[in-house]
Amino acid sequence: MFEAVLDNAALASSIYVNIALAGLTIIVIAVMSRSIHDSRAKLITMSTLMISVVSISSYMGLASGLTIDPLVMPEGHPLAGQEVLSLWGRYLTWAFSTPFILLALGLLARSTTDKIFSAIVLDVFMCLTGLAAALTTSSHAMRWLWYALSTAFFVGVLYYLLVEWPAEADEAGTADIFSTLQWMTIVLWIGYPVVWALGNEGLALLEVGATSWAYSGLDIFAKYAFTIILVLYVSDEPDAVVSTSPATA
Repeated sequence: MFEAVLDNAALASSIYVNIALAGLTIIVIAVMSRSIHDSRAKLITMSTLMISVVSISSYMGLASGLTIDPLVMPEGHPLAGQEVLSLWGRYLTWAFSTPFILLALGLLARSTTDKIFSAIVLDVFMCLTGLAAALTTSSHAMRWLWYALSTAFFVGVLYYLLVEWPAEADEAGTADIFSTLQWMTIVLWIGYPVVWALGNEGLALLEVGATSWAYSGLDIFAKYAFTIILVLYVSDEPDAVVSTSPATA
């Protein structure tokens, strides 16, 4: 699989660009975090740092071919009977990295532990059922049923992003930055199931290289840009974020 990645220029570039950007983001955040002293601000910063730590590890798995396998598509799929390269390692990336995005957003909104926990559990099951959709080769219908279940879990995550946390962020005094990151996350995360549906694992309107670049492009903004924006805000240690904020008194 390592050679298969290198032989496809679009596929290889979509992976190696993310390795470079994840590494660069880790370095930038490590440097910026040195000026942060408040424990709560540090927790939010470390949450965002973990997004890139997980991503660089996962993309290395893709680059090496460790988390890529050819799968024969079932009857009913546009590529039925043909081998399709499945980059199933991406789902592991999302299952381990997206919870840190939600953790950072939940902390920014000063949400309660139970709400943050619930959002993260829904998120993890969203990713794992997406993985099931990608790996199911026995039935084309089952692939889409897994996809539908994954989407249902996503709706649960959207409930916290759209209903619970905005009100809490408003009370905490972080409404402006939360709103920016909230809508950035919502719009970009909606892109993932759209890419799945259009990509080589769904309707096969996009070949594997284009599908991989679509996912990678979403990752660049949903992870690294998200991280930089949030840490730039937190690094100033505003009253609404720090441990001694009146909101927590």
